[in-house]
Order: sequence, then C-alpha cells, then structure tokens
Amino acid sequence: MGAKLLFLDIETAPILMTSWSMRPPYAGAVWVERDTFILMFSYKWAHEKQVKTVCLPDFPRYKRSKHDDKDLCRDLHSLLDEADLVCAHNGDAFDIKKINSRLIVNGFQPPSPYKTIDTLKIARRVFKFDSNKLDNIGRYLGEGRKIPNTGAALWRGCVEGDLKAWATMRRYGKQDTALLANAYERLKCWAPNHPNLNLYKAYQDRVGCPTCGSTNTQRRGVAVKKAYKYYRFQCNDCGSWFEGTRVT
Repeated sequence: MGAKLLFLDIETAPILMTSWSMRPPYAGAVWVERDTFILMFSYKWAHEKQVKTVCLPDFPRYKRSKHDDKDLCRDLHSLLDEADLVCAHNGDAFDIKKINSRLIVNGFQPPSPYKTIDTLKIARRVFKFDSNKLDNIGRYLGEGRKIPNTGAALWRGCVEGDLKAWATMRRYGKQDTALLANAYERLKCWAPNHPNLNLYKAYQDRVGCPTCGSTNTQRRGVAVKKAYKYYRFQCNDCGSWFEGTRVT
C-alpha cells in the first residue's frame, strides 16, 4: 500500500459585519454579525478517478441553521485523519489554516499528522508564469480551466440557501479539484522538496522514484556533491530526477 494522497479544495463564506461607511477613514468593521465558515469542500484520492463534493445542504443540520459547518467539519476531519499527504493550491497559506480554524472552533482535536504539497509554492519557486492562479496554470499546461461563475453573487446565493447556486458551486468545486490533480501531475517532477513516496511503500528490491513511487527508473550519470558522487536516476513515468547510492 502506497501513500494516501488527497487532493482538496474548500470554499468559505464571507464575514458578515457592519460598518459606519464604505469610505475611509470610517470603513471597516464596527462589529461582526457572523464569522466565516466552510460552505463546501471537494476532494479526490490520487488512486481514484472520481471527484466528490460535500456541501452544507448534505447534512440535516442545514435545515435548522444554514451557517453551521460542524457536521461538514467532522467529515473533513475524517478525511484528513486518513490522508498521508494533502495537496492543495495555496493550501499551506489558506485551505489548511482555515480548516484548522474551523476544526478548533467546532471542538475537534487535530487529525493525525500529514504532509502537505502546495502547487502554488511549486509554481512560485520553480517557474515564472505570468500568473500563478490555478486557472491560468491549467491554461498554460493545457489541463483545462476553472468553471466560469458569477463571482461574489454565487457565494451570496449559497449563503442565502439558493439551490441553483449550490448546484453551480458543486460543479465549480469538482472542476477545481480535478484541475488541481491534473496540474499536480504536471508539476510534481519539478518540485524540489517533494515528499518521498517510497517511505510509504512496503520493501521493494528495485530503485523507486521518491516523487511518484514508480520503479520504472533508469540510471543516468552521476551527481557530484562537495565530497562524494552519487548515482543519478530519472523516473521514466513522471520525469523526476533523484540520487541513489554513493559511487564507490
């Protein structure tokens, strides 16, 4: 059994607050009427094809309170508890921290530890794309685009309980996560610090790619370090380069 890699995307509701004015110097919150909460999340396991979505209307609690995300967070906690690796676009700065915030507010303890893969960090560190938004990365790589939507009006419709808005949000979330998974497959061989997937596998007697775990690899030259040389390999499946044992 290899690593359990989870592709994940969340959508949150805006904060509802009052203000004296929409213009400076009086713009800003006077008091908060309602904090942010998670509207929905979409996810896909790396070993599965189907993208699934979980939205607030999926739970009985929604009929009593359209803004209560405790049951949704429980399902999200269970997913994270199962994952070894979680991949999201801007996940380290937004998705993971926002999820953690909602988990602790709703009384949950931390899920079991997992490693994160942030495709935005890979894009920023390795490339100079004109834009690092997932929609544009998908366009550059020929992996598709996000579903067009009405912007803030879509989120407002979901907050207010509009069923058509929720249907659109589900499609939007599914496409986002599918695009994320496709972009990751293209970017992963460029990632300088990708988690070593070999560590999640049972013993194997062939050299395995640390990025994707494949044993379809070939030795190609040597890597010269300060004091030693190491055999250099490339994965024939994902294209990653990695080092093997020391040349003696």
